[in-house]
Formats: sequence, structure tokens, C-alpha cells
Amino acid sequence: MRCSKLLPLRRALSQACNCTYSRGLASQSPALQWDAHRLSADQLHFRQLASDFARQELMPSAAEWDRKGYFPVDILRKAATLGFGGIFCCPEFGGSKLTRADGAVIFETLAYGDVSTTAYLTIHNMCCSLIDRFGTEELRAQWLPRLTTMELLSSYCLTEPGSGSDAASLQTTARQKPGNTDYILNGSKAFISGGGVSDIYLVMARTGDDGPKGITCFLLEKGMAGLSFGRPEHKLGWRSQPTTSVSLDDVKVPCTHIIGNENQGFKVALSGLDGGRINIAACSVGGAQFCFDETEEYVKRRKQFGKAIIDFQNTQFKLADMITRVQASRLMVAHAASAFDANAPGMTATVAMAKRFATETCYNVCNDALQLHGGYGYLNDYPIERYVRDLRVHTILEGTNEIMQLVIARQMMHH
Repeated sequence: MRCSKLLPLRRALSQACNCTYSRGLASQSPALQWDAHRLSADQLHFRQLASDFARQELMPSAAEWDRKGYFPVDILRKAATLGFGGIFCCPEFGGSKLTRADGAVIFETLAYGDVSTTAYLTIHNMCCSLIDRFGTEELRAQWLPRLTTMELLSSYCLTEPGSGSDAASLQTTARQKPGNTDYILNGSKAFISGGGVSDIYLVMARTGDDGPKGITCFLLEKGMAGLSFGRPEHKLGWRSQPTTSVSLDDVKVPCTHIIGNENQGFKVALSGLDGGRINIAACSVGGAQFCFDETEEYVKRRKQFGKAIIDFQNTQFKLADMITRVQASRLMVAHAASAFDANAPGMTATVAMAKRFATETCYNVCNDALQLHGGYGYLNDYPIERYVRDLRVHTILEGTNEIMQLVIARQMMHH
């Protein structure tokens, strides 16, 4: 194993060898055994560790969290003890410094147990990685040790009520008064995961001219005067994490809280989104794999017209198509993650392809799983409907899939 980089996860793996775990996903799903040959020894270990955690800590309570709209902060902090709170951050501040390919394996496996909670974990990791990559040494030392342990939680604030897909048109402002180095932020953000609960907010605000070159990323702390939050949104899915608006009314932020350089914020934001798109696509794959596995078992038990549903050729063909689509999505996500790690030419378009394909395809797999369950799939007593609801938003966030088409088309036209 990559010893110097993997201290939190190495410790977790060592402890795992001395514990009694439930039989994990990696040993239960035949489809994942087909995929094992392409993973490194480290990645196979990560997947088993994440699988054990998902089955022990996420799956038993996921339905209740969804029903009650409960945010399981205690469980997130348990995940951080395994190294999952700072997956891409440097070991100096408690991170594991893994690759995006490693992260995709971990997030897919955790999402198998609970898509919504895992999705918040991906957002937190995105914020941590941005602070680690673009923050000053002082900011990294001040915040990352408590963020990687998830003692502190974080949120990413780009979207605004009037600026979604066109992120470069954001209207939140950050202005300096003559002779003062502090910035005064005014504006609002919408659909912020962790809003009102998170301790740290990475806020994109306009410090210069209109367009992408006039945006700066700021680190804000909960409790700053003028920083407030709207009521929790009532959502179709992702119900185990809070989502609110964020309002900024003359919030004074020190110049030392800039992430990156002034007017470099759009670059910071897009860098975060490239990684976030890989993460959310991986979560889609995990959710679809769960729905496939549940459905395969269900059609073996369920009988109609005197025989098990799986004995009908139509069912066999449907399952064959479903698992093929899951595997194709998994490979596209892995390819995009490798492109990100290599900073390959056209990487952003490659990521956009994977995000668009995996989120749409895997949602359709979950929907097919519900159909094969018949009326039972529509009931809360069965988990399929929750996965359908949770995956639906993945085609919208981190850039809608229509924007992904635009990103891909622009790359095509540049060649």
C-alpha cells in the first residue's frame, strides 16, 4: 500500500482485520466480482472497508433517516475515523491523499448503502480538497485538521436563485471599502446541502467585472454576523441531509479567507465541479447496483402464473440490460476519474460524458427495478422507491445534464 499517503485508511484497515464485520458488498455482488480485475489491491481493500461500513452503519437506518429527514452527523464522523472525511487531502492535515479513481470506488460502495448521506460526504470532501489545493498554508492548517475528522462540516455555495446553470452570472458581491482589507459580502445562495448545519461555507462572490473572471472564492464561518439560513427545503429525495438557502447581509470576511487568488474563484469552482461530477456519478452507480441486486433476489422469490418471475425470458433480458448499463456506467466513471488524475486533455468533457451517462442510465436502472417489483416497488416498505427518489436529482446538480451536453459539444468544436 502507499504507506505515506494512506495513514487514516491504513489504520482503519488494520482495525478491520481484528473486528467482526457483516458480510460486505464486495463479497456479495457477483457483478462486482466481474469488475475486481481492474482494481488495485488498495482499491479492493477500500471497497471492502466501505462496504462493511455501509452495511453496518448506513443501511440499517437509511430508511428512517429518509422518513424523518434526519441528518446523521454522528455516522458521518464515524466515516471520518476511517479516513473518509478527507479522502483527497494531504496526510499532514489528516487526509488520505487518494486519487479520484480511489474515491470513485469508495463513494460508489458507500452509496450502495445510502445515496443521500454519501452524497453529502462527497460535497464535504469537495470542499476539503479545494481548501487543500487552493488555500493558504495558514487556512489549511487552521481548518483542515477539523474538517478531515468531520468535527466541522462544510458546504459549497455557488448556485443562486437567479443563477443556476449560468454560474458565471452570479450576483453575490464582495466589495472592499477604501482603506480596508476586509470584504463585505451581500447576496444569496440556493439549494445548499448542509445549509444551517455546516460550520464552513465556501462562497463564490463577484469581486470584479461581469463574467467568470470577476469571481472570488471565500471561506465563511457559521456565526459570522449577517450570515443566515432559510428554512429547510422539503425535497423529493436526499432527505437525510438538510438543504437551505444561504443569505449574506453585509457579512465581513477577512482578506485572509480567500481560497485561491482574487478573481480566480470561477477556476476554483469549476475544479470542484469536475471532481463533484465524478463523485455524484459514482453515487449513481452505487444506487443502481443496489437496486439491481435487490431486484435480482426479488424476482427469484416472486411467483406469477405458477413460476418465479425470473424464469420468464422477458425478465432475464431486462436484468441483462440493467446490469450491462450499470457496468457501462461504472467504467465510464472510472475512465473519467483516471482522466482527472492525469489532468488529461479534454478532461472536463470526459467527466461531463461520464456524469451525464451514469446519472441518466443509473436512474433508469432504478426505475426499471421499481417496475419489476410491481406495486410493491411503489411502497415505502421496500427500499427501491427511495433510491429512485435519491438518484433523480443527480441529473440536475453539479451542472444539469443539458449543460453536460454543452460542455461536450464545446470540446468537440475545439477540435
